[in-house]
Amino acid sequence: MTVAEDVREQLAEALYRARLDRRPIPPLTETHPDLDLGDAYAIQQGLVRRLQQDGGEVVGYKLGLTSAPMQEMLGVDTPDYGPVLSSMVHDDGTTLLLDDHIQPRIEAEIALVLRAPLAGPEVSTLEAGRAVGSAVAALELVDSRIEDWRIGLIDTVADLASCAQIVLGAREVPVDGFDLRLTGMVVRNNGDLVDTGAGAAALGDPIAAVAWLANTLAPYDITLEPGQVIMTGALHKAFPVTSGDQVTARFDRLGAVSCRFA
Repeated sequence: MTVAEDVREQLAEALYRARLDRRPIPPLTETHPDLDLGDAYAIQQGLVRRLQQDGGEVVGYKLGLTSAPMQEMLGVDTPDYGPVLSSMVHDDGTTLLLDDHIQPRIEAEIALVLRAPLAGPEVSTLEAGRAVGSAVAALELVDSRIEDWRIGLIDTVADLASCAQIVLGAREVPVDGFDLRLTGMVVRNNGDLVDTGAGAAALGDPIAAVAWLANTLAPYDITLEPGQVIMTGALHKAFPVTSGDQVTARFDRLGAVSCRFA
């Protein structure tokens, strides 16, 4: 880390206030160009502490930038992650209010539910697969508290990996016996085809994404716990939504998940 703790806390507070007031702030990397990735994750933790004080507990993690389209969109070559709080999780068919957000976009993902604890370092994909119990169709509403989505990796990491809300399908499907890499997905908005994707878009394998997360959390002595939900990353390029939109993603074997925007 390259900046002082009080600076990191100031930036966490600025992001927190931006979420509350729905007023974006300039990129952190413009106001503090010396920030490094360690600073970004420390700022993220400061933001999480503030959100927990408002109610909610960590119930899982989201991975971002696991697919080529999302990495290309942000000009990066590595994934990132952020905790998912219980206050951010919604059931299939929910209505999300656009006025609660700044510049929201939606993406479809495969969510995985752990059945056993998992801790790095050196977790293999095989070991991660043993710890994963089931898969769920999911949507993630991403939002940036940074002006005009002018974000680099440092900015999005600090900003909770640009996560706002997640919507989980009603079916948990055991992962034993089928290959998540081949799980196809079609996402539609108001019935119109927007994009397609497959599980392999998430780091080549959603299970590999879980292994990456466990290994990345290891230096912080964080263990992934049974029951936690891991959002393994977008299978397509995120797209904006407007009031009245109904977004539905349908997956092989996992079924469909949808949400409406008002």
